[in-house]
Amino acid sequence: MDSVLDNLSKTESVSVCVQDPRLHKVDPWHTHVDYEICLQTNSMCFRKNTSSVRRRYSDFVWLRHCLKGNALIIELPKLPPWNPFFSLKNKEQVSKRMKGLQEFLENVFQSPLLLSDSRLHLFLQSELSIRRIERCALGKTRFTVAEAIQQSRSSYSSSEDKSSSDSDCERCGFPAPMCILKKSTTMRHSFTPFGSLPLSWRR
Repeated sequence: MDSVLDNLSKTESVSVCVQDPRLHKVDPWHTHVDYEICLQTNSMCFRKNTSSVRRRYSDFVWLRHCLKGNALIIELPKLPPWNPFFSLKNKEQVSKRMKGLQEFLENVFQSPLLLSDSRLHLFLQSELSIRRIERCALGKTRFTVAEAIQQSRSSYSSSEDKSSSDSDCERCGFPAPMCILKKSTTMRHSFTPFGSLPLSWRR
């Protein structure tokens, strides 16, 4: 059995892409940009093989803060620095930020310790807000972590579907999509099937 698990772990991979920046206008004085996170994997660490959600930069900051509590003995990956003059019209700034966010996630995936955090999985594979992710991870919702992910409507669309859509990034002069799961990261550790995780993790 151990040899089977070892062989599976060697072939596990996860591909992630941060793409399609969109500007959201909350009111005349407040706007923010969010990004699509596309995930495709054959790893049993994840509840879904493919998913697609949208998150903003401040959501990544929150995620890193959460993971920091699990990273006492390891070096936590860094996020691209916050830029007070960030503009969606500046292609170089946008491309640099998306690349930095993607590299952050790719580095997180290399740590079994960080992958054990249920908030990371809800962040990547559910449509819950940050507040509801916190409540779900603490077991304060009517649904479990597994249920929140499984019932999420998020799904990965093919490049053909994406290229035919009229997205904000096209209107801003960016190709749509910026990238489609172009990098596959081989996971360097043995996996833990989602269903085998402790009940406290799956709350």
